[in-house]
Amino acid sequence: MDEFVIRAPEGSRKKKRRVGRGPASGKGSTAGRGTKGQKSRSGGGVRLGFEGGQMPLYRRVARRGFSNYPFKKEYQIVNVESLSKFEDNEIVNAKSLKEKGLIKKESGYVKILGNGKLEKKLIVEGVKVSGSAREKIEKAGGQVKVTGEREEVVPSPKKEEITAKVTKRAEEKAPSVKTQKKEKSEKSPVEKKVKKTEAKKEKAEKENEDGGTPEEGSKKKVTKKKTAEETASDKSDKKEKGKTEEKVE
Repeated sequence: MDEFVIRAPEGSRKKKRRVGRGPASGKGSTAGRGTKGQKSRSGGGVRLGFEGGQMPLYRRVARRGFSNYPFKKEYQIVNVESLSKFEDNEIVNAKSLKEKGLIKKESGYVKILGNGKLEKKLIVEGVKVSGSAREKIEKAGGQVKVTGEREEVVPSPKKEEITAKVTKRAEEKAPSVKTQKKEKSEKSPVEKKVKKTEAKKEKAEKENEDGGTPEEGSKKKVTKKKTAEETASDKSDKKEKGKTEEKVE
């Protein structure tokens, strides 16, 4: 029956170390915390990176400007002279370079530089190539099919037609703000003066309709003020007469 009993392997289960149980245990009196101080207290200790109040390292190190470290491109470099390991008319790409031991990783960026000489016909594919390396490969009768550079994306003709139609419709419906501003700016100072004079004439005509000439209108205003003053004086006279009559009675 012992064959069916499951036990933990030896050394996997250890006893917890009991501290502060006398000097014979090796972790007696101070329990491995040393003598006094902040770290020896219960609940004591120091946060990560604290250096006793002095300027910590993570703040002392100078940081200035921009760093592309998180997203930089690291190229594995291969010179033209090391391509002599290949035979004529052989294809050079990341896979073949890895097989020949010229690069460590097949994945990632690879670039061929122009140091050294090349005397073999080679077909380079899927790898970035410098200008001098391209010249040497083509002089030797080889080809560079893909340089690894980013190709320009050519938009489809359907998208171009749709965008052209949409822009035409928008222009037909409402003129743009720029065109309106241009029209305003194109007006000459003479036209502005003419508009001002027309506005003045319209004002004068309205005043004439209200009360003849503007002088007559001002006279009417004066007469209205006078009548208001007279009515106020009449009221005061009547009040005084009423008071005198009451006294006489």
